[in-house]
Amino acid sequence: MSYITTVESVFEIIAEPNRRAILNLLVSSQQSVGEIERRLRLPQPAVSRHLRVLREAGFVEATVDAQRRLYRLRPEPLQEIDAWLAPFRRFWSAHVDALERHLDRLHPPEPAKPEPAKKSPPKKKTRRKK
Repeated sequence: MSYITTVESVFEIIAEPNRRAILNLLVSSQQSVGEIERRLRLPQPAVSRHLRVLREAGFVEATVDAQRRLYRLRPEPLQEIDAWLAPFRRFWSAHVDALERHLDRLHPPEPAKPEPAKKSPPKKKTRRKK
């Protein structure tokens, strides 16, 4: 791994719940330290410590925007984790597929109900003159 020396250290880094929460925030957009503090309700020193660990491990990078630093996710370390996990997917994929088949047998999907025909508006009755 080019960013992290051992697989164990990757998992140690992302095992910490606050770091995972920070990564989850950064998936959608870059964030400032203040935004991360507010959204996670963590004190600034804690957010800064977690960001430093994530930055040193290559998970995030910072850019300076006036008076604040904006942090964004770097996908490469996550791609390395994904590549490491790839051979193991076949184990859980088979189990998930088996679970889906089992649940379908227990609760077969209901056939789609046909939509009721739309009623046309009632016709006006006209009186005939005698």
